[in-house]
Amino acid sequence: MKLGPWRITFDTNPDDCNLKCIMCEDHSPYSLTQPNRIKAGIPKRRMDIDLIRKILADSQGTPLREIIPSTMGEPLIYQHFDEIIALCHKYKIKLNLTTNGTFPRKGVETWARELIPVTSDVKISWNGASKNVQEKIMLGSRWEKVLNNLKKFIIIRNDYAEKGGNYCQITLQMTFLETNVQELANIVQLGIDMGVDRIKGHHLWAHFKEIKSLSMRRNEEAISRWNQAVIQARTLANTHRLPNGNFIKLVNMDLLDKSAHQDLSPGGVCPFLGQEAWVATDGQFNPCCAPDKERRQLGNFGNLKNQTLANIWQSQSYEDLKKNYMQYAVCKGCNMRKPINF
Repeated sequence: MKLGPWRITFDTNPDDCNLKCIMCEDHSPYSLTQPNRIKAGIPKRRMDIDLIRKILADSQGTPLREIIPSTMGEPLIYQHFDEIIALCHKYKIKLNLTTNGTFPRKGVETWARELIPVTSDVKISWNGASKNVQEKIMLGSRWEKVLNNLKKFIIIRNDYAEKGGNYCQITLQMTFLETNVQELANIVQLGIDMGVDRIKGHHLWAHFKEIKSLSMRRNEEAISRWNQAVIQARTLANTHRLPNGNFIKLVNMDLLDKSAHQDLSPGGVCPFLGQEAWVATDGQFNPCCAPDKERRQLGNFGNLKNQTLANIWQSQSYEDLKKNYMQYAVCKGCNMRKPINF
C-alpha cells in the first residue's frame, strides 16, 4: 500500500455560509475576513472540483477511506456537492460531514436520502439546549427549524439502517463557551432524547478580543465551573440510555487541570500529523485545522495543483514538522492535542 493520509479535508467553500456564529473565524460578526474580501474585490474562495477529482484518483491504493468537505462555511452550499457524493460512491470512500443544521438548497429530507448511504458521520453544529442560547451563539439559526431538521434526519437514518443500509452516525458538535456551559447537561439530555449517537465539542479558539471572555480555559475559576458542568453531563450520559439501548458518547468533555489556560492537554500529542491532510481552496497542502494565520508558521509544504500528495507526505519538510511540531506556539496551545493513549 502507498503512503498517505487516511482522511482528507477539502476546503471546498469557506466563504459561503448562511449563518454568522459568533466564534467563527470567517463569518462571525467580529471577523473582518468577509468585509476585507469584499472591500478588496476578491471573489469567494471556491474549490475547483477538478482538484478533488485529481487528488482522489491519485490516492487510490493509499490508506484513504474518508473525506470531509469544508468545515468552515456551510459545505452543502457548494455547487459541486452532488459530485462529491458521486466520487465517494465511485472510490468506495466515506463522507464525513459537518453542517449547521439548516440543510440549504434541498431541504433536510432530500439531503438525508442522498447523504446517509455514503456518510460515516454527520456532525450537526449545535450550541444550546434552548432557543435563546442556540440563537445567541449561532446567529441566523432558528431553533424550531433546526430541531425539526434534526428529528427528521434521525428518522430517515434509522429507517435506512433498519432496512439493512449504512448506519450513519449522528453527532451534535459544540464549541464550549461561557454562553452554553450551564446548558451542557441539558444538551446531553436533548441528544439522548433525540437518539443522537455522540456529542462532541472543542474549547474555543478565541480569534477575536470580543469573545476571549467566553473561553472556559481563561482562568482557574472558569475551569472549575467547566469541570462541574462536565461531571453533571457525564453522570447523565452514564445513567440514561438512548432509544436504541446504547449510551450516548461524549467526546472531549474532559475534566481540565487548573493549568489548562496555558496547556489544555499537558503531554498531549497531535492527532493529525502523519494521519490526516487538509487541502485549501487554492490547492495548498495544510497539516492541520488550526486557524489559518497561526497555521502558516508551520511552513509551506507545497500545492496539490502541481504536486502529488504522496510527494508532500514523504517530503523532508513534512517529516521535520512531525518530529518538531511542539516547538511552535500554535501547537503548544492547540486545543486538539490528545493524551498519548487516545
